[in-house]
Amino acid sequence: MKFLLLNGHGISMKVDRARLHITDGRFSTEEEPATYVFHPQRIDIDSIVIYGRSGNLSLEAIRWLVKHNVQVSILDWDGSILTTMLPPESVQVKTKFAQYRAFEDKKLRLNLAKKFIESKFDRTQIVLDYLHQRYPDVDPVIPYEPKSLKSAKLIREVMGVEGAVAQHYWKQFAKVIPEKYEFESRTGRYHTRPSGAGDQVNCMLNYGYSLLEAECLRVINSVGLDAHVGFLHEMQSGKNSLAYDMQELFRFLVDLAVVNLVERDAMTAKDFVRTESYALRLRPTGARKMTEEVNAWFNKTVEYQGKELMWSYVMVLKGRELSHYLTGKKQSLSFMKPEYQFDRVDTDEIRRKILSISYADWKKLGFSKGSLHYMKNNAESEKPFSLNQHVVERLMAWDQLKETLSA
Repeated sequence: MKFLLLNGHGISMKVDRARLHITDGRFSTEEEPATYVFHPQRIDIDSIVIYGRSGNLSLEAIRWLVKHNVQVSILDWDGSILTTMLPPESVQVKTKFAQYRAFEDKKLRLNLAKKFIESKFDRTQIVLDYLHQRYPDVDPVIPYEPKSLKSAKLIREVMGVEGAVAQHYWKQFAKVIPEKYEFESRTGRYHTRPSGAGDQVNCMLNYGYSLLEAECLRVINSVGLDAHVGFLHEMQSGKNSLAYDMQELFRFLVDLAVVNLVERDAMTAKDFVRTESYALRLRPTGARKMTEEVNAWFNKTVEYQGKELMWSYVMVLKGRELSHYLTGKKQSLSFMKPEYQFDRVDTDEIRRKILSISYADWKKLGFSKGSLHYMKNNAESEKPFSLNQHVVERLMAWDQLKETLSA
């Protein structure tokens, strides 16, 4: 999976001598916009995201992009999807009819809605466990009883269970965000479409979820389903309900991308701009950082069906599994697999370094004794644990830091 982000004024896409020529936008006359030339059958871009102000897209360029199965998504000022140009859809009339019948079947629709939420809860738990290992204040226990979801008779009851879990999740998520970001909780009830963000983290989440929505639309289109007919989210005019359903399976990738950017302190105030309505939007630098980070998480690999696959391809497989289940080609359906596996940092070397550090030296570096005590307890146990990136960097450079402290 590879995104190409275009931003600013004067974006141009045209075809010359069978080659696609793209010129990025600019925000001042002093800038020299980036240019790209793609030869026929040799484009390595899957999706083009336009977050720009003005430009031109020729009819021949549209034809070229369609022939090469490249998706083009135009984002509104707040990061939401304004429109999407998808590659030619899979002509599967029977698949769509099966989807409509499933929607009309109240029992089947409820069962499918529960499957989406079960998977979301599973990945919510994985993220909270991961954050708890890095931030002990995070409460990883979600307020969810499987029987409450199992006994739900209506979609709104399912959404009620989801709402309680989401409220807890975002409360814990906020604990890992530094105060300077002014993040308290996720804006919006169902978080399906951004309506403007008041803080930087919500602004980043909105943009990241739009990239995910675009990818879900691409998957839905490729397997011949109708993006407007979902099972968990209600069918409403102008809403991609099935895309919102599928997003629930993979939102955690965007959440972790945001956490990673925050932990690296990669975003600055200059990456955002406040609009006349007091909402935040990403500047070109911020949009590029978010696009690259989300793209990196989509391209992380996971073991599934005996192979190492990128998550972006897992999305395609899950869309295909859903379509096969609806048409009767597949007798069962589960969104629980594959499970996300975090990279281990608790190596023997890291454990030895943690156990060798004195509380006095650790405090001199500006860290609390409590955090070291927690790390030492983890290092002495046989259980896996995770660490903040800045802590890992200091541990890896511990020998050099000790010389600095003793100097």
